[in-house]
Amino acid sequence: MTIAALEALTFGLGRLAEAAGGAGHRLCLLTGDRAVYRHELAHLTPEALAALDIVDVDTFDESACAAALAAVPDLRGLVNSTDTWSVPGADLAAKLGLSGPDPAAVRLLRDKSRVRTLLHEHGLSRGGALTVPVGSADPADPFDPSYAAAQIIREIGLPAILKDSAGTSSRNVWPARDEQQLHAALAEAAQRSFAGRLFAEPFFSGPVYSAETLSWEGETRLLGVLSRQMSPEPSVREEAAAFPVAFPDPELALLQDWVGRVLATAGHDTGFAHVEFVLTAEGPELVEINRRVGGALVGEALCRALGTNVYEAMVDTALGRRPALLDSPADASTGPATGFVLVYPDRRGTLTGWTGLDALSAFPGSPEWYPTSAPGRRVEHLGDQRGCTGIVLAGAATAELALHRALSAAGSVRAVVAADDEG
Repeated sequence: MTIAALEALTFGLGRLAEAAGGAGHRLCLLTGDRAVYRHELAHLTPEALAALDIVDVDTFDESACAAALAAVPDLRGLVNSTDTWSVPGADLAAKLGLSGPDPAAVRLLRDKSRVRTLLHEHGLSRGGALTVPVGSADPADPFDPSYAAAQIIREIGLPAILKDSAGTSSRNVWPARDEQQLHAALAEAAQRSFAGRLFAEPFFSGPVYSAETLSWEGETRLLGVLSRQMSPEPSVREEAAAFPVAFPDPELALLQDWVGRVLATAGHDTGFAHVEFVLTAEGPELVEINRRVGGALVGEALCRALGTNVYEAMVDTALGRRPALLDSPADASTGPATGFVLVYPDRRGTLTGWTGLDALSAFPGSPEWYPTSAPGRRVEHLGDQRGCTGIVLAGAATAELALHRALSAAGSVRAVVAADDEG
């Protein structure tokens, strides 16, 4: 028996393969680029390696993926743990008669503008969304940035955020605190292409967190809350995170209730969710919902804090059965905490390597290095997560201490980049 995965997050493939093997299944990864999983494949345990098959296929070609899945022997489930492939994954599961989410519900969650509007209509957000029609192909309807700016100010107000309704990795996101920034953002956005469409929503002030949840048929468990440190504006890239955040019990209960209502309203009733939110002075405000385990090293942080392989719940869901993790006594507040820091270069160019990795063992918290790039790769984008070259993870008894340790260790690591005019 086999469970297939239509691509996966950069980290966690080994955990997923072990979970599939533990359930008596093989894991078959469909991927268009094995290099994405370079680190995971190099560190697979013998158990995970024995349970894994890889099929090279153009995963942006749904027909090719359907043919590849049809060739998988005794296929029992399809795992889809990414945003980019969530919609085609739901469509393929439905066509193959496999357990999976309603494709219409997945399409809703992939549209951040629709989710914002829906939550606003249900009293779960103080602001709505406004579509900004940049890039019109109709010569009779050219984009007018001045009109768009006036409309945003009138209907959304300032400060505002402009973003791609189907964006990932914090790309194509522009905060605008005043009219000058708004006009500059619109001018830049007019030169970009989007996975979805550009829209504007209110800018909510406060620290950013993410609620890591697991649901089954409408029942939701809050597994814990992840802190998220963002870069200074105007970039909005993620810099560091720690798990689990120690909220006071009353506040944690309020977050549990809020995230349950948000997910129910948005139509997500089964599987993992990574719910990013701003904790404002008036309470939580949604940033976005991702129907998956959090990216980067969030999955690893969950496994360590809960003392279990949470990817077993992903396998359970793919097989159409209630995840055992929902009823587990595991408590993230009792397990080891982790903090991790993303390492970015300070300029564009070609990555040649890193300095400081040999010194990591001298730092407390047993720091570990998780590369996301390989020497020789071009670094083009510094303002979002595409520029990340690797992650330093460290542990401690609390998320606060773990983050301090990770920041200290990561401060010794430097991504070395050769600029285009060198050599």
